Amino acid sequence: MDGKFTRKARYVANGIETEPPTAQTYASVVSRDSVRIALLYAALNDLEVLSCDVTNAYLNADCHEKIWVQAGPEFGEDEGLVMIIKKALYGLKSSGASWRNMISQTMLDASYENIYADPDVWRRRA
Repeated sequence: MDGKFTRKARYVANGIETEPPTAQTYASVVSRDSVRIALLYAALNDLEVLSCDVTNAYLNADCHEKIWVQAGPEFGEDEGLVMIIKKALYGLKSSGASWRNMISQTMLDASYENIYADPDVWRRRA
């Protein structure tokens, strides 16, 4: 092998078999009432509402724990090799919190601020 990863595979961790994480794993979710209030505010002030969906969201966040896995048959000739996970994967207990921390820092870097009543609602003053 020349050191380049040439295969693509979707890897989902079996979180039930991992050790309990030492860091916080809670990831909050915006409340339904906050969404309703934000849409009402936008409608009353004739504001444009934007939204997005991040594909493979967890894979954008770093994994902050050392988790070792064995490559499965989807890795072809590399099956059986031991790998360390560097990105948060679906199925890991701490992936939601890792994604939440990463997107929060990204929003802060873009000059957004979260509101006091619901930390998952972000705004940026014009």
